[in-house]
Amino acid sequence: MQPTDLDLINSVSQPSIHPDGSRAVFAVTRPDLAADAYVGQLWTIPLGPNAAARRLTRGYRDTAPQYAPNGRLIGFLRADPGKPSQLYVVDAAGGEPVQVTDRDLGVSEFSWSPDSRRIAFVSRDPEQGRYGTVEGLDAGAEPPRKITTYFYIQNGLGYDIDRRSHVYLVDVPDVQAEPVVQPAPDVDGKAEPVPAVPTARRISTVDTDHHGVRFAPDGRALAAVAAIHPGRDTDRRTDVVIFELADDDAEAPEPINATGERGGLAVTALSYAEDGRLFLLASDLGPSGIDFVGRCDALYVIEDSAVRRLTDPTTHDIGDSYTEIIARRDGTVLAIEGDHGSHQVVSVAADGAVSRLTDGPIDVTGIAAGPDPDGPIMISYGRPDSFGDLGLLEPGGVRELTDFSAAIRERGIVRPTELTIAGRDGYPVHGWLAVPDGDGPFPVLLMIHGGPFAAYGPQLFDETQVLTGAGYAVAYCNPRGSRTYGEDHGRAIRQRMGTVDLQDVLDFFDGAIASEPRVDGDRAGILGGSYGGYLTAWTIAHDHRWRGAIIERGFLDPELFFGTSDIGPFFGREYVGDGSDQVAAQSPQAKIAAVSTPSLLMHSELDLRCPLSQAERYYATLKRQGVDTELVIFPGENHELSRSGRPRHRRQRFELILDWWQRRLQGE
Repeated sequence: MQPTDLDLINSVSQPSIHPDGSRAVFAVTRPDLAADAYVGQLWTIPLGPNAAARRLTRGYRDTAPQYAPNGRLIGFLRADPGKPSQLYVVDAAGGEPVQVTDRDLGVSEFSWSPDSRRIAFVSRDPEQGRYGTVEGLDAGAEPPRKITTYFYIQNGLGYDIDRRSHVYLVDVPDVQAEPVVQPAPDVDGKAEPVPAVPTARRISTVDTDHHGVRFAPDGRALAAVAAIHPGRDTDRRTDVVIFELADDDAEAPEPINATGERGGLAVTALSYAEDGRLFLLASDLGPSGIDFVGRCDALYVIEDSAVRRLTDPTTHDIGDSYTEIIARRDGTVLAIEGDHGSHQVVSVAADGAVSRLTDGPIDVTGIAAGPDPDGPIMISYGRPDSFGDLGLLEPGGVRELTDFSAAIRERGIVRPTELTIAGRDGYPVHGWLAVPDGDGPFPVLLMIHGGPFAAYGPQLFDETQVLTGAGYAVAYCNPRGSRTYGEDHGRAIRQRMGTVDLQDVLDFFDGAIASEPRVDGDRAGILGGSYGGYLTAWTIAHDHRWRGAIIERGFLDPELFFGTSDIGPFFGREYVGDGSDQVAAQSPQAKIAAVSTPSLLMHSELDLRCPLSQAERYYATLKRQGVDTELVIFPGENHELSRSGRPRHRRQRFELILDWWQRRLQGE
């Protein structure tokens, strides 16, 4: 795979199954280098034998499709070039989509009512005078912002205190009705415009962000996730909020905090059962409300006004950032569990027992199923040879329904070898070694993931494929601190970063080199982003074998992090502690005098997670020490550059990385 092959990376959304179980709808998106944007459409596929997918819509970027409960319509989000996503509906049999919203800042998610007559959606409400609400008033001319809270920015968004995400209700338009035609003016003056979209009603009132909206089975209440409890500015808890919907819709209902007395939960997803029980995914943040390090998600249920935990987070990581859960008629709940880098479909019984429905080297990213336990179960998932496809669960395993990565395989991919290496203290370190085709010897790179509570997995990965395509072997693993190996593994580096995690990546690297004679351990480089940038910078201060390092969007200066990052008020405190000596003992900036490795720092101008100042200070200090170093800054990008940045910037990033390694490991 080459940097110019980014166009061939197709991402497949979570599917939605028609209520009769006969077919499904899903979205496929990809980066387009010519448009320098992400484009995609809706597709449909029958679920019978010899199924073939076909394109259903032809929008610029159509995403997040959902069948209405009666199966007659499909709701989805559509974005035109340079504009935010709006809610649309289209006849499930095909036809011209009908626009439902025209929100200044777009729509982020939606949910159908059980009777298919209304849709609840989430949209940001811009403060008057900001974000284009006044024509001709640009950002530089807006009035000043008064800040009184810890949390007021989000990476990838910017300021959020003046554009909170709220819950709205809207009636579904008749897709067979006459299209709206605007009247022409007559001799008496300008004609009054006719509304092009139905009027939506806001039902949330608390000045905080809302998401995860779901209708109750009888349609008379809405549930959402929001932090409405007192003290929400000093913790990371979120609440399950219930809105009871009155028949007259006269005014916004008063929100009910359904988890307030339980406390300590960070809620990520909701799903109603047909009997009215409400299931949720959440992690327990303890009495402080910020004890998040290495905390796995668990499945909870709200019944009889009580919140009860069903699964044990120390043994099962139910959810793991994939937030779809589906309550079924037999009392079970379908969910996704992280395990050793993979993500599998599981069924959780009423007593909390967990049964796995998939296995092997796959990364399940979404589930679709109806309430009937005998109905079909579909998944979106990645494989070692696919960035994303659809499959149908059958007794013999997963039946592959699509193949959207055939073109990238034709360009050439490498299948990594899975390894488990015993570390110096006997701890097993799990990961992969990818080696280019050929006899070698190949220079080798140690690649470190971000997080830290994240994980590499078995699915096709563009970072690995581009590097192996350029002739480099790549070793990558999930050291202590990573996710999908249980809470003890994830919490092992709490307030002791750069200890056992450093040991694990080095021991895995040495073991991987020893396992493969085609790898040249004397020509070694190291790279990583975010926490991976942290551990890269930490490693080159303690181990000097490397001919070069790439430190990308790194957490490099914990002291500076507080007050500049969108997660600064709690992240550093929990990961490295409060005391100045304790912080300095885990700070790459504090250990920089020991660094002599040539280093390329790559950062994004609008990164609010690990702000640009993290890289600027580290770079300037290396320059002052006389270390061979370079700094690359991407304009207009945030912390997610490598995953969702502008396609041309993503290509240029790969080209810069390959140029650096060519000079450091291959020679001019």
